[in-house]
Amino acid sequence: MTIYRILIVEDDLDMQEMMVTFLQKSGYMVSAAKNASELSKEINSQRIDLILLDVMLGDDNGISICKEIRKDNNIPIIIVSALSADQDRLLGFEVGADDYIAKPFNPKILLAKVKAVLKRGTKIASFAYRRNTNSYYFNDWLYNGKKDIIISPAGFQILLSKKETKILKVFLANSHIVLTREEIANAIDDTRVQEEKLNLAESRAIDVLVGRLRTKIEKDTKNPSLIKTERGIGYIFSTEVTAKND
Repeated sequence: MTIYRILIVEDDLDMQEMMVTFLQKSGYMVSAAKNASELSKEINSQRIDLILLDVMLGDDNGISICKEIRKDNNIPIIIVSALSADQDRLLGFEVGADDYIAKPFNPKILLAKVKAVLKRGTKIASFAYRRNTNSYYFNDWLYNGKKDIIISPAGFQILLSKKETKILKVFLANSHIVLTREEIANAIDDTRVQEEKLNLAESRAIDVLVGRLRTKIEKDTKNPSLIKTERGIGYIFSTEVTAKND
């Protein structure tokens, strides 16, 4: 089962609360921002699968924000606007929005649009939103994205297989987020059908990969502090990750 994460960018707090509550009850993980600054922090601190972006954000403009996001990010975006003018809708599509909904809207229509846009997406747990970042620091470890190497707190390079490196990238891009085995499998294998359920062998293969990675970065594999198991769900990378452009 894929757990989608939605970011709502809305400065009307009553509308924001309504959208957050409705989408949470519909089974999504939802976070919120009021302006461009808060949106940027959310995008850089966690994985986001879809953005619901209001056009009128006080001093900020949703169309301009959408254009900036599209310069280096392919997160799906639905433009939300109280303005019903076709011009507003056209501008949104021109700068890269995936869909548009006008206020006031029927929550069921919003949900239908959210499902449709997410279904069109091809990546689930992804590293794409940080593709311009070179280095990642976590718990005194360093992952150098340019050289594709990992350095231990003692300063030694640790050798990882290609699959171990891929799974580490997934965790670095999704720290403090519970990931299902399906999400991890989808992120490390581009050929998988996104909604296809894992069979027992595939699920076991993810567990083995996680176990191998633990032997290389955990102090105590029997009591891991970095990659923790979430019973019945999957795994969580439970440490802070700092991303830097060198």
